[in-house]
Amino acid sequence: MDKKKSPNRSSEVQSLTRALTILNKLSNNDSGLILTELAQICQLPTSTTHRLLTTLENNRFVRFNRSSNLWSVGVQSFVVGNAFARSRNFVPLAKAFMRHLMDEVGETVNLAAQDQDEMVYLAQVESHEIMRTSVRPGSRVPLHCSAVGKAILAGMNENDRNMIIQLEPDAPAENQVFTPKFLENLKKTQVSGYAIDDEEQSIGVRCVASVIYNENGGPLAAISISGPTARITNARIPTLGRLVQKTCKDITAEFGGRLPLDINRPLHATGTKNASTLNNALQLITGGATKKTRSKNS
Repeated sequence: MDKKKSPNRSSEVQSLTRALTILNKLSNNDSGLILTELAQICQLPTSTTHRLLTTLENNRFVRFNRSSNLWSVGVQSFVVGNAFARSRNFVPLAKAFMRHLMDEVGETVNLAAQDQDEMVYLAQVESHEIMRTSVRPGSRVPLHCSAVGKAILAGMNENDRNMIIQLEPDAPAENQVFTPKFLENLKKTQVSGYAIDDEEQSIGVRCVASVIYNENGGPLAAISISGPTARITNARIPTLGRLVQKTCKDITAEFGGRLPLDINRPLHATGTKNASTLNNALQLITGGATKKTRSKNS
């Protein structure tokens, strides 16, 4: 009796799949691997691994250091990867996901990116509702009072976040933006995976946002769902938060980005380690550290 081939593997070329597996494993080991280690990791016979490596070496996808006997990724792999980077057009890619999210939730979906201590709106997919929010591409909002801005702040590493905090000019305590309470709320954002603008930017409007990550695990942009408070109720926010977070994860993967957890940085969805880095920011404020003011000439 003939064995039936699995439908999802019937069209695969085994040797090509094995060669790609070798490349993927080498890409995760910057210092290189010896032949036996690589064969073991790929779960392939040593002879097969060597044959595939030789073919890849001839085409410069891998290289072999004869003094150390280590195999590593070759220059042609960089050339191919760089072609992908050149072909990435971020906004059209994101808008396809944004349209799907708008259809799913029925509310306006926005894309924004950071520019120093502000967020710049890049694109929007408007709701079909008569009462809906609208923002012009190119419009700017402060980081601290927008859902997209707070999502970016929560996704930043500690050093970048502290640089933003120190941009705030000296002001009386009642006028300060980055207060201990604000930073405590960022911790909650890191745990939940989404940020909220509860009528901070516009009266009667709520927004829920999450982060798209770049290839280094840093915040690239943010996606938000925005609408009137009558529709974006407190009871609905957790559901919208999960949906916008999923959309951002999907865009991150499609764009070639990496979640912080994938590169040994804490992911805001787990919260524990990444939230703990905010303790230093809290100490920066409560300890009365000197803040850098904006240059008048900038």
